[in-house]
Amino acid sequence: MKLFKNLILSATIVSASFAMSAPTQAEDIRWKMPVAFSTKLPGLGSPAAWVADKLNVSSGGSIKIKIYEPKTLVPPFEILQAVSDGKVGAGYTWIGYDQGKVPAVPLFAAVPFGLKPAAFAGWYYYGGGDEMLQEVYKNKGFNIHAQLCGLIGPETAGWYKKPIKTLEDYKGLKIRFAGLGGKVLQKLGASVTMMPGGDLFQALEKGTIDATEFSMPAIDKILGFNQIVKNNLFPGWHQPFTAQYMLINGDQWKAATEQQKALVVSSCTAGVLMGLAEGEYKNGAVLAELIEEGINVAQIPEDILFKLKTITEEVLAEESASDADFKRVHDSQKAFLKSYVLWDERAYLPTKLMK
Repeated sequence: MKLFKNLILSATIVSASFAMSAPTQAEDIRWKMPVAFSTKLPGLGSPAAWVADKLNVSSGGSIKIKIYEPKTLVPPFEILQAVSDGKVGAGYTWIGYDQGKVPAVPLFAAVPFGLKPAAFAGWYYYGGGDEMLQEVYKNKGFNIHAQLCGLIGPETAGWYKKPIKTLEDYKGLKIRFAGLGGKVLQKLGASVTMMPGGDLFQALEKGTIDATEFSMPAIDKILGFNQIVKNNLFPGWHQPFTAQYMLINGDQWKAATEQQKALVVSSCTAGVLMGLAEGEYKNGAVLAELIEEGINVAQIPEDILFKLKTITEEVLAEESASDADFKRVHDSQKAFLKSYVLWDERAYLPTKLMK
């Protein structure tokens, strides 16, 4: 009898051990994740490292993501294709880089004169944005699950070797400008180019470009633009928000358990808040440093902003006419913005009352 009980106990222990270990081993996630931005860049690249670490801890090792810094595995502008093809399990990037392949994605990345960061998050999570983004990739034939995984506030309107005083100053200007904002400047006669952030210092130094935008002050100073260019424009009309995403191979996403998916979603959602908080905390102090060292931090006159907005509306209308997904997403954002403005204009204190 005692032997029988011992056999039952041993079998129970083995079964329990198998139940705990075997499925976990079979379903462990091990993703290589190239990133478009150095993880040392606050708010823009740092959420990728933060999320990877939290996923490893919260999953008990069931999810491990190995980050590859820019250019070490997949070039920044090739992350979408590499993930879709299954060459890597995931990638972390600004999806606006892929507007040539998926015209509607800039609306999920940065929209000129568009939503503020908190408003974008509201629309994305509660206004159907997440569902529409999955459909946008599917409609263009990409095997992708996209997870919003980072968010920062406005960029600057760029760094310029010569001050910008009128829209005529953009004519013939060689400038690095991303997304839909780049199409606006092209209409003004600028020679717009795209290149990764890591190449911009050298391009400015060599004169390959006359000006550039990239991100917010806390990042631009790390990249050293202020060492070469002394005119920094505000506000960042072209990118009131900047959103980063973890792109996950569609087959790998489907193979993940519901628990693992929930951990990815919750960790990335936390990463959105952490990235936004880091940028908001650091930018004011960095901007003060730039002003103190003699950088000409200038505001674009309101009349010029209105002209830029008019051209932006032309670009958005043209994009809507040429791509059904773009129109559907843009219409959704406009409808939300119409009601949001009622709240935004009435609810928040003017900055002058906060000083």
